[in-house]
Amino acid sequence: MNELTINLKTKSDVPLYEQIYRHIKTEIQSGRIACREKLPSTRALSRHLEVSRSTVELAYEQLLSEGYIESEPCKGFFAAQLEGLYQFAELNMVSKAGEKTEKKKYRYDFSPRGIDLSSFPYNVWRKLSKEILVDDRTDLFCLGNSQGEERLRNAIRNYLYQARGVNCQPEQIIVGAGNDYLLMLLSMVMGEQRKVAFENPTYKQAYRLFRNLSCEVMTIDMDKYGMEVSKLCESNADTAYVMPSHQYPLGIVMPIKRRMELLRWAGESEERYIIEDDYDSEFRYKGRPIPALQGYDMNDKVIYLGTFSKSLAPAIRISYMVLPKRLLTAYNEKCRFLSSTVSKVDQFIIQRFIEEGYYERHLNKMRALYKNRHDILMAGLKPLLTRCSISGEHAGVHLLLTFPSGEKEKELIRQAEEKEIRVYGLSEYDIDEQKNAKATILLGYANMSEEAIRDASNILCEIWK
Repeated sequence: MNELTINLKTKSDVPLYEQIYRHIKTEIQSGRIACREKLPSTRALSRHLEVSRSTVELAYEQLLSEGYIESEPCKGFFAAQLEGLYQFAELNMVSKAGEKTEKKKYRYDFSPRGIDLSSFPYNVWRKLSKEILVDDRTDLFCLGNSQGEERLRNAIRNYLYQARGVNCQPEQIIVGAGNDYLLMLLSMVMGEQRKVAFENPTYKQAYRLFRNLSCEVMTIDMDKYGMEVSKLCESNADTAYVMPSHQYPLGIVMPIKRRMELLRWAGESEERYIIEDDYDSEFRYKGRPIPALQGYDMNDKVIYLGTFSKSLAPAIRISYMVLPKRLLTAYNEKCRFLSSTVSKVDQFIIQRFIEEGYYERHLNKMRALYKNRHDILMAGLKPLLTRCSISGEHAGVHLLLTFPSGEKEKELIRQAEEKEIRVYGLSEYDIDEQKNAKATILLGYANMSEEAIRDASNILCEIWK
């Protein structure tokens, strides 16, 4: 091949070398340039196309790196053998006409998963970041301990003991980038074919994770005290996933009697464990925070999960897991080789944030802020109390409105949407659809201003009265 005719578009946004590369690649893929057919030299092709030689060389280098052409010393460039290989067509990522769907905009969004980001301690975070990076510390950018840095784990251990009554040692703590990662890690530690029981309704993300990790998953009915242990005993489950301090989404606080029943169930078999998800226990507005279930565990049966995402910011993907000592051996055997998923810089910032008292002060500030919004919402919903009941209102950052039989959840949501207010139905969290369930609406208030809560609650009272 002495010539290669390519219609180059000099005014195109696509660089000339890429136009040459694409053309030759397409010709080889289609067979129009046969296997082992010789291509023009870079000098000859640049002269023919009236472009610089370096432009052609860039195109040839890309083709060489992808394996479409081969270079032989003193002979030149040749089309490579592609027969029998799969050809991958470029995906058309442009949406077809009529397929685009505009995201509905709302004036007010009662998201139960929101947090107040305007109160994030930016100045403190910036200060600690600068102090940590002030010196040339190469150790910050080296791989650290797979479980997380020891000083951070020690800070977490002290915090958990003082704030949540959790009894553990730093070596039992594993730091990871979010609860999703820790749950996947846990499935490796505990082994496949676990039979995991969930409350219904529940945190669907955890349910999906275990279901996709070769575990048998099931649901256990709940009463006003949480998971019914009698029904758990009737199942073949060997692991129970619970949120005793503030169940999501129902907001139930599990009383001590039910906690003891649950621990008794776990203690009846060596293979049984309880996963305690303590996702937002910091926020309680009536009485003192309820101690963690793990603190009552005398048989080393509770796996404790906590996170900084709910108290600081969702993007700070730092969570932690406290393993029972009997599972540490399995962790060391199966997972010790894994690198930490959280940067050392972030770990040192969180460590100092806790050690220097900033975290405690931040939590106190957020409790006061959320309690104020909680109280405003409760006051705004008073006119509805003749039509519905309120539950889950003394902890967390959301509450529930339950309407009498006959009301349709979808209709309540539709009425709110007409007023550009987004609310959430409890049915979204059902694993097994509950028959004859009453219409229940979740209202989160963490990411709404006081004024927005007043306005939105007044509108809801008007349309749902």
